[in-house]
Amino acid sequence: MKKSLTSPRALVLSLAAAGVIGAAATGAYTSANAVASAQPAAAATAVSAPLVSMPDFSTVTAQTGPAVVNISVVGTTKTAAAEGPQGIPGMDPDDPMYDFFRRFQGQGAPRGKQQQQREVPVRGQGSGFIVSPDGIILTNAHVVKDATEVTVKLTDRREYRAKVLGSDPKTDVAVIKIEAKNLPTLSMGKTKDLKVGEWVLAIGSPFGFENTVTAGVVSAKGRTLPDDSYVPFIQTDVAVNPGNSGGPLINTRGEVVGINSQIYSRSGGYQGVSFAIPIDVAIQIKDQIVATGKASHARLGVAVQEVNQTFADSFKLDKPEGALVSNVEKGSPADQAGLRSGDVIRKVDGDPIVASGDLPALIGQKKPGSKVTLEVWRQGSREELTAKLGDAAEKTATVAKNEDGASQGKLGLALRPLQPEEAREASVDGGLLIVNVGGPAAIAGVQTGDVLLAINGTPAKNIEQVREVVAKSDKSVALLIQRDGDKIFVPVRLG
Repeated sequence: MKKSLTSPRALVLSLAAAGVIGAAATGAYTSANAVASAQPAAAATAVSAPLVSMPDFSTVTAQTGPAVVNISVVGTTKTAAAEGPQGIPGMDPDDPMYDFFRRFQGQGAPRGKQQQQREVPVRGQGSGFIVSPDGIILTNAHVVKDATEVTVKLTDRREYRAKVLGSDPKTDVAVIKIEAKNLPTLSMGKTKDLKVGEWVLAIGSPFGFENTVTAGVVSAKGRTLPDDSYVPFIQTDVAVNPGNSGGPLINTRGEVVGINSQIYSRSGGYQGVSFAIPIDVAIQIKDQIVATGKASHARLGVAVQEVNQTFADSFKLDKPEGALVSNVEKGSPADQAGLRSGDVIRKVDGDPIVASGDLPALIGQKKPGSKVTLEVWRQGSREELTAKLGDAAEKTATVAKNEDGASQGKLGLALRPLQPEEAREASVDGGLLIVNVGGPAAIAGVQTGDVLLAINGTPAKNIEQVREVVAKSDKSVALLIQRDGDKIFVPVRLG
C-alpha cells in the first residue's frame, strides 16, 4: 500500500522531487514549518508566504552599475549686468552683494538706462548609460540642452570630455560619445515584455549623489503626457529626482527597459510618480542620430481630442476609445487619405488607439514617407484608409482640448444661417451661427458667436436638420464648432 501524502510537508517534498517547484522552496518551507510547529494557529500563513521571494537587487546592481555614468554639463545664459559703464568700482560682479549695492547706487541714477547683458556660466548634472563599447552613451535631451561642455564620469572615477552627436526634443533622447574602448555596456530589454507590477530599479545621480540605486514597480505603460510628446511613457513609483534624468530603468534580469525622464511633482522633488522613455523608442532615435546626426518623425496632419462616454454615446461607439478628429489640415497626409472631422481613429497598422494621445505617439515613431493603415469609425460603421505620412519638421500635429459638460434638458441653442460675408470671414463652406446659448449647451462650454459645423458627424446645413438629429439622439450629441479659427468637438448630454 502506497504512503498517503497527507501532510503539507510531504506534498511540498514530493513536488520538489518531481521538479514542479524548486529545492529552495522546500528549504523555505522547512524553516517556516519549524515556526509553524511552535505556533499551530499560524501554520497556513507560514507555509504559503515563503514561496514568494524578493528580487536580488544587489546582483543586478553589481552587473549593471559599471555601465551607468554621471554627466556634468556647462553652458551659458544671459543675465542683467551693472547699469552704466562704470558698475561698482572694486567689486566683482559675481559677488553675492553686488546686486544689492548696484541697486543702492542706482537710486539717484538717470531713469531710462538699459541694463547691459552678459553671459554667465550655468552648470547642471544628469545621468546616462553606455550602450556601445566604443563610447556611445544614451541620456536625456534636456540634460545636454545648450551645453558648451559635457563631461562624463565613470564608476571607476575616470573622466572624459563628451561630444553631443545629436538630440531629439520630441522624445527627450540624446546621444553623446566619449573616446574610449572596451567599455562595459548594458543589454537592452523589450518594452512589450514589461508587465505592470513588475519590479524595476533606477541607477543615477540624484542631486549629484553618484551611483544611487532606487527600486519600485511599474505602475502603468503607454502613458501620454500633455507636452506634445511622441512618447508612450512607462510610469513607475521608483524614486527619481533631479539628477536621475537620463539614467536607466532596469528590470530584474539586468536589462534596460527605459530612460528615466520626468517626474510629477508639486514641490520639485519626487512624489511617487515618475516616467521613463521606453527603450524601444530610445534605440530607434539613437540609430537615427548615429547614422544622420538627427531624428525625424512622421506627421499625419490632424487635431484630435479624447473620446469620453458622451462622445461614445453620440457616435454609437461600443466604448469610449479612440482619437476623435476635430480638424484636418488642408493638403496634409490626413486630408489626402480622406480623413474627415468626426472620424474616430481606432487603430494604426493594427495597433489600438485607446486614448487620443496614443495617436501622435504611434505616428511620431513612424518614418516620414511611410504608409499606414488607419481604422476609423465613421457614421456608425468601420472603414479603412491608407495615409502616406509627411515630415513632422514641416508642421506639428496638435491635440485639441475639449470641455466636458453634463446636464439635463433641451439642447439650448439659438441658431441662424451664416451670411456670405460671415462665411468668408470664418473660412467655412457652411454652418450655423450660434446667437444664443442656454441649458446643456451652455454648461458644456458652447458660446455665443461659435459656428456650429456639424452635429454627431452630420454637417449642420440648416436648423431643421439639427432638430432632426437631436430628436434621434437618446443621451447626448457631439457638436463640432469653430471658435476663433479653431475647430473642436463639444459633448452635450441631453435629458
